[in-house]
Amino acid sequence: MKIQHKTVSGSNFAGWPIPFGAQVKASLRFFCSWMLLMAGLCFEVNTFAQSTSASGNYPNKPIRFIVPFPAGSAPDAIARIVGQHMQVTLGQPMLIDNKPGAQGAIAATEAAKAPADGYTVFGGNNTTLAANASLYKKLNYDPIKDFTPIARFITASLTLVVRSDFPAQNTKDFLSLVRSKKGVYTVGYASAGMQVALAELKALGNVDVLEVPYKGVPQAVNDVLGGQLTFTFADNAVAFTQIRGGKLKGFGVTSGARTPLMPDMPSLAEEMPGFDVSVWSGLVVPAGSPKEVVDKLWDASQKAMASNDVTSKLMNLGLDPAVMGPEEFSKFVLAEKAKWARQIKQAGIQPE
Repeated sequence: MKIQHKTVSGSNFAGWPIPFGAQVKASLRFFCSWMLLMAGLCFEVNTFAQSTSASGNYPNKPIRFIVPFPAGSAPDAIARIVGQHMQVTLGQPMLIDNKPGAQGAIAATEAAKAPADGYTVFGGNNTTLAANASLYKKLNYDPIKDFTPIARFITASLTLVVRSDFPAQNTKDFLSLVRSKKGVYTVGYASAGMQVALAELKALGNVDVLEVPYKGVPQAVNDVLGGQLTFTFADNAVAFTQIRGGKLKGFGVTSGARTPLMPDMPSLAEEMPGFDVSVWSGLVVPAGSPKEVVDKLWDASQKAMASNDVTSKLMNLGLDPAVMGPEEFSKFVLAEKAKWARQIKQAGIQPE
C-alpha cells in the first residue's frame, strides 16, 4: 500500500504534519532559551573569576613597572631599588619598562590606558603628575583623573654640574663667566624640574644660554662629560656619583637650603636668593584599580620604604626618603599640580 504525505498549509516544515512541526519549533525555542541562559551564566562566572583574580588572588603574574625616563636616571634607580623589595612582599617579579620621551608624557599616556588590574604600575613624579599639565597645551592623559596614587617615595633637589675642568670654582664665578659670554654656553634639560631650574637661573642669575632638550638626564650628563654641553641640572642620583668620582664639578643644589645628604654642597639660593626647585617621585596605578590591589601595593611600598637597605641605597644617591600613603599622596599631587603651574608661569615658560 502506498503512503502519501500531505503538505499542510500554514506549516513551516513542508511535508510534516502540523503536530510534529509544532513540537520541533517548541524544542528549538527551549534550546535557544537554554543556550542564552547558559551564555549569561558563563559571562557572570567569567566576570566574577576575573574580579577575583584581580583582587583576592592578586598578584598571580609579573607586574609591569613603567618608568617615564631612561635607564640610569633617578626615576629608574628608584623603581629598581624600591621595586626589588616590593616584589619579595608581593611574590611576583616587577619588570622595569623604561619609556622615555616628551618629558614622561609618552610613558604616562601608556600607563593611563593600561587595564586597571594592578599588573601595570607607573613611576609618577612631579613632571608627569604635576608639571606636564602646564608644559603642554594638550596631553593625551589626565594626571589627576587617570591615576590612583599609591605612595610617594622620595623628595630631592637637582644639582648644577659642569665638567671637572670648567674654569669656575663656585656659583659666583660660574655666573660671572656665563654672563660675560651671552648665548655661548649650552645647557641640557630633560624634565620639568630641570626646565624650571633653568628658567630660574636665567631670571635670578641674569644669564643667557643656549638650551638643548634631551630625553633623559644621563644623556645630558654624558654630553657635559664629553664637552658637547657646558652644564646641566642633574638628578642627585646621577650628579653625586660623578662628583664623588671627580668627573663633574657641582656648584649647588636647587632646593632652597642645603641637603643634609651632602651638606658641603651649597644651595644655589645662597648666591641667588629665592632659587628653590624640589622634585619628588612615587607610585601610581590606572584609575579604577580595585581597592584590594591598591591596599596590597601600598602595603608592599610601605614595607620597602621601612627597609634600612632600601632607604640607605636611596640616600646614597642623594634622594631623601619621604613616604606618603594613598590618601595623603592624592592631596599632595593636587597641591603640586597647582604649585608647578605657578612656577612655570612665573618662569615664563610657554606650553608646547
